[in-house]
This record gives sequence, C-alpha cells and structure tokens, in this order.
Amino acid sequence: MSRRLPPLNAVKAFEAAARHLSFTRAAEELFVTQAAVSHQIKALEDFLGLKLFRRKNRSLLLTEEGQSYFLEIKDIFIHLGEATDRLLARSAIGSLTVAMSPSFAIQWLVPRLAKFSEKNPDIDVRIKAVDSDTASITDDIDVAIYYGQGNWAGMRSDKLRNEVLIPMCSPLLLKGPKPLTKPSDLKFHTLLHDTSRQYWQAWFRQTGVTDINVNQGPIFSHSSLVLQAAAHGQGVALGYSVLAKPDIQAGRLVCPFPDVLLSKDAYYLVCHQSHAELGKIVAFREWMLDMFAEELRSEMLPG
Repeated sequence: MSRRLPPLNAVKAFEAAARHLSFTRAAEELFVTQAAVSHQIKALEDFLGLKLFRRKNRSLLLTEEGQSYFLEIKDIFIHLGEATDRLLARSAIGSLTVAMSPSFAIQWLVPRLAKFSEKNPDIDVRIKAVDSDTASITDDIDVAIYYGQGNWAGMRSDKLRNEVLIPMCSPLLLKGPKPLTKPSDLKFHTLLHDTSRQYWQAWFRQTGVTDINVNQGPIFSHSSLVLQAAAHGQGVALGYSVLAKPDIQAGRLVCPFPDVLLSKDAYYLVCHQSHAELGKIVAFREWMLDMFAEELRSEMLPG
C-alpha cells in the first residue's frame, strides 16, 4: 500500500508556524511572504480536512488536532536536520563561501589558496570580500575571517593569530635626505593612516614621542591600500604585520624601528555554532590553524 503523504512544503510551513505561533515569524524563517505561509497552511488543511489553527484576540492558537499533529511531526524535522548534519559532517565536498576583508583576501589568503585546493580538491572555495567585522554571517556565507576580540554571540570563533602594528616604509626613504634612524625622525615624513589616526597616536604615546602632529597624512579605508602607498614611497605606514609580510619579504617595505604596537584584536575564523562540524568547514578550519601555526613557528626560528 502506498503511503499517503501530505504536501511537504505545506507541512514545513505548518511546523514553523506552529513552533512560533505566528505566520509572520514563520515567513521570516522560511524566507517567504506571510501570504505564502497562509496559502500553504490552507493547502494542508484542505488535504487533511481539518482546521489546524484558530485566531483569538489577535493571537494564533493551535486547534486540538493541530496541536496533536505538531507534536507528532516536530521530532521528524529535528531528526531530519540531525541526520543531514551528520551526513554533511562526513562529507568535505562542495562549495565553501568564505567572507573576509578585501585586504586579508589580497595580502594573506589568495597567495596561499592553492595549498588548500591541493589538499582539498573537492572543496570549491569562493571568496566574498566584506568591509564589516560584525560576524553577521548571512545564509550565503559558510565561514568568515574576522578581526576582533572573538566575542560574537551565537558563533564559534577560533583564534588564528594576534596582530602587531609596525612602522614600515619604502627602503628608498631610508636613503633619502631625511633618513629614519629614530622615531622622532618621523616629523620629517608623511604619516599614512589605516582607517584611523588612533593607531599612530597610541604608538607615539608608547614610544614617548610628543612633538609630532598625527593629524597630518591621508587615511585609507583598507589595509592593502595603506601598504601600497607606503611601498610607493608616499610616507610611513603603521602596518599590520600579518598583512604586510609579503611586501616585507619581497623587500618592498622595511621596518625602520623595532617598536611595535600590540593590537587588542586578533584574527578569528568564525562560523555559526550549528555549522561548526560540517566537513568542509572543519577542513578549512584545520588548514587555517595549521598555516598560521606553521608560519608562527618559522618566525621564531633563529636566523
């Protein structure tokens, strides 16, 4: 005997509406209109020949039949979701959308991405550049790399690396008429600012230099831009060490002083708690942690 199944989209709409006791909230969860939810509920009621909801004093209530049906099917949806998560956790395949700042993508991830692809050929990484580190991960993003303090509600955040800010410039400035031999020599040069003047202010307080006007010099919206300006000899940037590493290794930038400013923030890999054990996210997380650990070890080696 064939099973008599109700329209499954209608059952999904009913489960959401019954759980929230609201057509509006069910529509928001399912990314459809309230009218669409109402239409699906009507279709299910017509199929069953029963009323599932009733309204009372602007409230949405389940009928006795609706309550009984909801109690029967809610566990089915829970078990279906758990079974799907378990299946996906075993499978490290498919597309993986990673959100991050444009500067992190350009300066760090893109040059290393081939290494991940070699190790995980079945995962198709898609990079999405975002300007905000609010950890408001939308449905089209699987995982994000954010710069902050790791306290994003509802998210799993794995710390990748602390960051320090270091004065850096083109090597040509060291050979110019106003060489940089001590921090006070910066008064003869243009200061380049990464999003804010506060970092140079903090660096000068830390080094005890008081006679330099930090309100001069351009401000750049992205770290990669301030690094490019510095590499072209337009001034001295207080650059992020992780992002500047390729330019320093290539000799495009040099660090004239040893004084560094330790940032209160760090790089984190962030995802929804409910997705943290999906196979493709686990593979990317482990690779990122391994890469940062390997590079940190190499920096600590003598010579």
